[in-house]
Amino acid sequence: QLQASGGGVAQAGGSLRLSCAASGLTFNHYNMAWIRQAPGKEREFVATIVRNDGRNTWYADSVKGRFAVSRDNAKKTVYLQMNNLRPEDAAVYTCAASRSTMVPDAQYYDVWGQGTQVTVSS
Repeated sequence: QLQASGGGVAQAGGSLRLSCAASGLTFNHYNMAWIRQAPGKEREFVATIVRNDGRNTWYADSVKGRFAVSRDNAKKTVYLQMNNLRPEDAAVYTCAASRSTMVPDAQYYDVWGQGTQVTVSS
């Protein structure tokens, strides 16, 4: 029901835009999140965005000022624009949906997508 795409290889300092397309759910009713996991590291919430108008967002300190989350309810898609990429941003990025909250806590997320790989070369 959630499909992430847009990953690939970028040079350090470069940009990528990830997309997460939803199907089979009333998209605008869901708060959305981007989560990443690198090999040997714990899963980390990167950004969340509130349901409906998407006016409220949250970012991990590690990506503030570099990443931007947005949503297009008509397209049932949430985006993650990643700028000024760093080698430590390399991970598998996944999207998730929650009806109840935009808090970055996995226990509240009901629907999870498959990931897309982001590789950053230095």
